[in-house]
Amino acid sequence: MSDYALFSDSTLDLTPELCEKYDITVIPMTVTVEGKSCKYNVDEKELSCAEFYEKLKGGAACSTSQINYKDFKDSFEPVLKDGRDILYICFTSGLSSTFGTCNIAINDLKKKYPERKIIAVDSLSASIGEGVLVLNAAKMRHSGTDIDTLAKWVEDNCTKVCHWFVVEDLDQLKRGGRISPTAAAFGKALGIRPLLSVDMNGKLTAVAKIRGQQKVYSEIVSRLISDGTDTQEQTVVIGHANCPEKAEELKKIIREKKLVKHIVIANVGPIIGAHVGSGMLALAFMGERRL
Repeated sequence: MSDYALFSDSTLDLTPELCEKYDITVIPMTVTVEGKSCKYNVDEKELSCAEFYEKLKGGAACSTSQINYKDFKDSFEPVLKDGRDILYICFTSGLSSTFGTCNIAINDLKKKYPERKIIAVDSLSASIGEGVLVLNAAKMRHSGTDIDTLAKWVEDNCTKVCHWFVVEDLDQLKRGGRISPTAAAFGKALGIRPLLSVDMNGKLTAVAKIRGQQKVYSEIVSRLISDGTDTQEQTVVIGHANCPEKAEELKKIIREKKLVKHIVIANVGPIIGAHVGSGMLALAFMGERRL
């Protein structure tokens, strides 16, 4: 394995087992629920997904905040002191200013540790989309890819991550200002759910409107068929916001169609969940990002 550290942040929504297996260091982000703030990480030690969604279901006010300068410095500096370089794959700049903050910290750390490489790459991805990109990078690092080659690969391939999210909780989208109160009311009345993706600038975009749960599955699977490349050779990730039964059903359908050999199911954590609410179902894979 190449001797440099691979960092990401807790919006990547990968399982703790994968993060441990591939030595991915995850920097937690802050979520505030009913006025109480805590650091959320994929190990769910400070806040579990089940507890968070239960509070959200009860109408709790929730908000999130980016990783601050001190957190970046405190996370990176021990690695640099140990004589190792760092590659950090960051939550999309299209939805957060985290990437800008990390670069301020990195510039200061480079002055203190001029002999070390500290590279930050904007994933232009969110949630399990970011997770798929980081997972592929982690596998390459594990097989010996050097830091410069891997950073270039991430930059070249970040827009080849395909994200498909179907959101059920329109009220949560309304609270976050993602849709208007009128759109939320009509959507709920008609049973319409938005199909969302991430554009080439890493911004969230609505692609279609879906009615009915079976249509949700067929629409997501159709995107895997049309947009995925070499799906038999990659690991795809199914993400869910407190709806594991939907994730298992989607996995079953993909398996029955023999589209993918390796499928991981992961929780969509509170950082993303605070904005999309319970019931979101997502699929992420490598391919062509066609909207």
